Parts: sequence; structure tokens; C-alpha cells
Amino acid sequence: MAGHSKWANRVHRKTRQDAKRSRLFGKLSREIIVAAREGGGNPDTNIRLRYAIDAARAASMPNENVDTAIKRGTGDIDGVTYEQVSYEGFGPSGVALMINCLTDNRQRTVAELRNILKKRDGNLGEPGCVTWIFEAKGVITIPRNAADEEDLFMAAIDAGAEDMLTEDEDFFEIRTEPQELHKVIEAINTLGLPHERAELTMIPTTSTAVPDDEAGKLLSLLDELDDHDDVQQVFANFEISDEFMASLEAEG
Repeated sequence: MAGHSKWANRVHRKTRQDAKRSRLFGKLSREIIVAAREGGGNPDTNIRLRYAIDAARAASMPNENVDTAIKRGTGDIDGVTYEQVSYEGFGPSGVALMINCLTDNRQRTVAELRNILKKRDGNLGEPGCVTWIFEAKGVITIPRNAADEEDLFMAAIDAGAEDMLTEDEDFFEIRTEPQELHKVIEAINTLGLPHERAELTMIPTTSTAVPDDEAGKLLSLLDELDDHDDVQQVFANFEISDEFMASLEAEG
């Protein structure tokens, strides 16, 4: 069964397309702005800002954009004030959803998310209804063809990683405690290895099996949520058959 990790990798591959890149840069800028506003503009003392800059660089966001976002966050340049808000709910087949947003209009955002969920047989829930299903982790994915499995595993563990998953046929997935993520990223960079993803995320501790006849609806919902300008991250606890995921890959 394939789950949230394969979907997350699929989303990251899609964001490399030019049509998605400007939206991705907008989301990365928002995160940098909020991080700098809350903790200052120095990534050496502001870990959230450090991770936001790492994510921007991994996406090949121009340094000028990064610098401008930091200055907007610190108030050196005027800009929109964004509010951080999280929503919880359920998708098709009762899949648990956590949706992290940065918005300048909370009422607009919640109304639009509610409509998106309703169209796909989902709904928003009360605060705390699914939080207990997820735990915070750092995740780094490395293309299989770029690294030796044993060497990568040893370097990651020595740097403080918890584990390395090898089930995906395209990527190795390294998991860390949130506070160890940057140290492991630096160890991988020292090896000269490229990474596809490097981010703080929420990993489900339990999963919900989704039948093939509901899987397309669920993935369409996740894609639509991810495309929303105010949505920074979407976390879900689904499991979908490998055959269905393979059919999606075949379609491109």
C-alpha cells in the first residue's frame, strides 16, 4: 500500500513544472516572511527561518526573492501581514487531514477550504479532532540513483537521523526529530548529494485504507488543497493500493 510519502514526493515533482513554480515561490515567501517576523531575520538564531530558507534554496528560489521576503518579515520593507492558522478535518473514506495555512484573511480562507472539502465528500472538523494522529518529524528524500544506500544510511544516522526508509523505488527517505533536521541536511550536503525534499512535516501514526474507487477523489482533493494560495502544507493519513498509484504514474 502506498501512502502520504509517495503522494508528497509526487507533489514535489509536480511543483518543478514552470506552471507551478510561481505559486510555490509565493508560498515559500510567505513562510520566510512569517518566520522572520516571529523570530528575526538571522537564520543562525531563528531555526524556523533557517528551514524556510533551506526549502527555498531546494526549490531554486532566487536569492533576491529570499532577501526581499526576509526584509518584509522584519519590517524593513512594507508588505502584507500573514496570520498562521491550521484546520483539521476529514476527506473521503474518513481520511484525517491537517491543513496549515498562512493567510491575510482568515474568513476567506476557511470559507474556501470548506467549499473545496465539501465538493470532494470531505468536511472541516473541530480543533484537535485529528492532531493526535500525527507527530512532527523532519523528512529528507534523496534520489536512489544519486547515493549508495549503506553510505547514506551511516552518514544520516551519525548526524542524528532516526531512520531511513527504503521502500520507495525512486527515493530514500530519511526521518529525523525536528531539531535534528538541519544537522542531517548539512551532513548530506557534505557528501555532495542532492535532495528532493527537506522539510519539517507531520507523519501519521495510524493510517486509513482508501479503496480504489475513492482514491481518485481523495488525491484530487489533496491536489486542490495544495494548489490553494493560502495553504502551506497538507497532511493526511491515507493508504492507497500500489496498483492505483502505479496507474497514476503511468498517466504522468
